[in-house]
Amino acid sequence: MSVSATPQAPAKASFKFPFWAQIITGLVLGVLFGWLAKSQDISWLKTTLEQVGDIFVQLLKLAVAPLVFFAILVSITNLRKVNNAARLASRTLLWFMITSLIAVGIGLAIGLLTNPGAGTGLTPQDGKLPKKTGSWIDFLTGIVPTDVVTPFTELNVLQIVFMAAVAGIAALQLGAKAQPVLSLAESVLELLQKALWWVIRLAPIGTVGLIGTAIATYGWDLIGKYATFTADVYIGSALVMFGVYPLLLATVAKVNPVQFFKGAWPAIQLAFVSRSSVGTMPVTQKVTERLGVPKEYASFAVPFGATTKMDGCAAIYPALAAIFIAQIFDVQLGIKEYVLIAFVSVIGSAATAGLTGATVMLTLTLSTLGLPLEGVGLLMAIDPILDMMRTATNVAGQAVVPVIVSAREGILDKEAYEAASSSPLDERPAVAVAA
Repeated sequence: MSVSATPQAPAKASFKFPFWAQIITGLVLGVLFGWLAKSQDISWLKTTLEQVGDIFVQLLKLAVAPLVFFAILVSITNLRKVNNAARLASRTLLWFMITSLIAVGIGLAIGLLTNPGAGTGLTPQDGKLPKKTGSWIDFLTGIVPTDVVTPFTELNVLQIVFMAAVAGIAALQLGAKAQPVLSLAESVLELLQKALWWVIRLAPIGTVGLIGTAIATYGWDLIGKYATFTADVYIGSALVMFGVYPLLLATVAKVNPVQFFKGAWPAIQLAFVSRSSVGTMPVTQKVTERLGVPKEYASFAVPFGATTKMDGCAAIYPALAAIFIAQIFDVQLGIKEYVLIAFVSVIGSAATAGLTGATVMLTLTLSTLGLPLEGVGLLMAIDPILDMMRTATNVAGQAVVPVIVSAREGILDKEAYEAASSSPLDERPAVAVAA
């Protein structure tokens, strides 16, 4: 006797709260709780928001050092699996520089048109020296570490990148002898990305704390003093993200720009909240691969971009900040200074190294121009609010360039690109159904 299986009616799909909606909810709740803490002077609420935000950022930073090291190491060795690896690497670097140059040009143009330092009521006495500064000597000498431990304990990302690059190149030279080490590195990288993925799932909660703390600490009065400068940073970043990038995608890569944002949005929104390119890197790499960029190339381009590609922090922001500070300190800038700003933005962006904040990059720019470093202190209070948009722009650029290069080199999967519309954070693993 045979028994035939009766097909079961499909289970009704449960309600699913998309990740982007969770982030938006976190933003709204953060603003609400921050406003309550500020207006009603609720100290315990402000403390709670600050602790929630700090814990989320600490969890992200916890994985930064090993993640950068193993990501760069594996990404360099993965290039051996790609045809024309040297050509891809050089094209990637070239487009990083081109987009940075466009971004700094937009920043300078907006600054010259709006005069962000005029009418603020701020004076040179309001500024103070930053705790961390950068100069070309520090930048160049600081690349090479004095030992292999300190860069990890002090989270010097630039030195970690240097050591990882050396290790990756050495592994390529050793060939098969290095395979056991590479297998271990790939396993450790997957482990770190899995752990960081759990942290990323906490982003909506972290959003409540981070946004709430910003509102509770600074309120809206402080933003009023920096209204023009804040608007300039957001408008400049928006022009690059929603103007320059789509134009390059449409004309150079010849793909649909709207489709890019459908696929890349999870990484962009997480970058806005976390303010960390490196912390967002696993999501950036996943969305880049989903946009049709070959995995072997994406695993090189995205980690490389997360530590060096900073159109928001290293191009738009220092250009505007230099004009803002020069106006406060009554220093005249000329053509030579504007060229220097562009040079620093294109060449020195690795100084930001994918961490939250762009203080080192700004001090590098100011020291190159001979502007007072005390000007950095004028912008520290408003920095968290600016950094959200800057980092979102950074991450968008880190995904755009691999798509452009892949399309130009004929290795972009156009079908995958057109199908990339859902968030990887919302996907659930497919369940195998036995017949």
